[in-house]
This record gives sequence, C-alpha cells and structure tokens, in this order.
Amino acid sequence: MFIFTSLLSGLVFGLGLIVSGMANPAKVLGFLDLTGNWDPSLALVMAGAISISFFAFLVAQKRSRSLIGADMRLPGGRHIDRRLVVGGLLFGVGWGIAGFCPGPGLVALGMGEVKALVFVASMLTGMITFEVLDRRRPPLTQQTA
Repeated sequence: MFIFTSLLSGLVFGLGLIVSGMANPAKVLGFLDLTGNWDPSLALVMAGAISISFFAFLVAQKRSRSLIGADMRLPGGRHIDRRLVVGGLLFGVGWGIAGFCPGPGLVALGMGEVKALVFVASMLTGMITFEVLDRRRPPLTQQTA
C-alpha cells in the first residue's frame, strides 16, 4: 500500500509541476527576472501551495500516524545555522541559473528535456560530494562553533 500511495503522490505532484509550468525553465526564469520581463504567474502557484500546505501541516501535527499507517515525521528544526544559509544560497543560485529545482528537474528529465539531464547530473554530483565531505567531518559534539 505504501509503494502505491507513494507512486500516486509522485504522479500527482509531477502532473502539478507540469500543469503549473514549474517544469518549464523559461517560465521559472521569467518569474525570477524581477527587473526584466517578470512573469508573476508562479507567485499564484506558490501562494496556492503554501496555503494548502499550511492547513495540511496543522492537521498533520495533531496526528501520530499518517492516513496509510506510517509514522508521522514532520520537520522539527528551528535553528538557522551557517549550513542552512549556505545551502539555501546554493539552491537559489542553482535555481536561478538552471531554471530547475530538484522536483521539476526530475519531471523535465522524464519528459526528455536535455537541459534537465545536465541539471540532474550536476545535482547528483553535488549530493555525492556533500555526502563524501560530510562523512569526513567530525561529529557535531566535537566541533567548535
């Protein structure tokens, strides 16, 4: 059941990315171009996603198990540190350069978009590099601030 609901959720999410234009890098870059020919349509997509997520998280916080019986694991971190800020900056720069973020990049790859192949390969390279460097890092308790 878990695999089926995961597949269905992924398909609905991917379809939403296609319909909203988030899998189209030209549309995303048009949204990010505030000083040029700005396309505000993705702001409506984001507003809709944020409003739905807000209420979904309110309901989820009151539950210990999901609708399919899995344990609820909601994000609990509230601390803003250097790693979070640097990661956010890297994400934003990558999004601005490529016009893709991970979800839409994978959807565009599935649609045969050549730019998405380069993006996903670069994303995977970055993820692997992070894992290798993070494993070399001493445990958090031994680090100094």
